[in-house]
Amino acid sequence: MPIQIIITEGLITKENAQKMHQAVGQAFLDNHQISDNRFMLPNIVGEVVFMDSELTFSGLKPSPLAIVELRVPSFTFGSQAQKDSFVREVTDIVLTHTGGTIDKESIWVNAVYAVEGLWGIAGKAYTNEELGEAIQQAS
Repeated sequence: MPIQIIITEGLITKENAQKMHQAVGQAFLDNHQISDNRFMLPNIVGEVVFMDSELTFSGLKPSPLAIVELRVPSFTFGSQAQKDSFVREVTDIVLTHTGGTIDKESIWVNAVYAVEGLWGIAGKAYTNEELGEAIQQAS
């Protein structure tokens, strides 16, 4: 599941950004109780994008921020409790790895749901059903 973290430059070192991305991926796996899934582990992918401090905005003015965005199939985060838990945990992960250089109010976490049948992995377009089966078979 692609994870993109967009963060203002200077809030975190590259080493801590790598650890933060890894921790967010692990939080996703743990949240869905698939931490050891052979299909999912290699498909936790993504990047950390550092943005110039003059090019990140909140309240219509330049401001430090962190945005954690996942692209996921529509069957993920099936309950509000699961969503609440994930957002809370990821916010704490960002706060921990940035060492107090950003306020909680400047951290956003969201998920974008992929269109049914257009979840491509290794050249194959999976439907939600096929993706679910692949995850189950790899348990």
